[in-house]
Amino acid sequence: MKITRHIPQRTCVACRKIRPKGQLIRLVRISDGEVKVDTSGKRVGRGAYLCLVEECWEIGLEGGRLEHALRTTVTQDNREQLIKTANKLYFSAKAEKFKKDFP
Repeated sequence: MKITRHIPQRTCVACRKIRPKGQLIRLVRISDGEVKVDTSGKRVGRGAYLCLVEECWEIGLEGGRLEHALRTTVTQDNREQLIKTANKLYFSAKAEKFKKDFP
């Protein structure tokens, strides 16, 4: 008999789609209030998830949904840093795996 493993599900704060945790990017608010991308998924702090789609990052960062989910204010410098990191992730080899699941 084959045992099916539980796959954790998370919701993108921008588009509200529920996806397997491994297909989303976790952002975490660290102790000083700054928001960082958590590629390991294990960093300590309040977390929120975004799809690896440009529209979700725009809605999450500009629409205030990420700030609401993380209960913090994202500064302009922090926002620019997050966008740069997202672009690196999007074009990295790890992102190739994620892009197969998105249109």
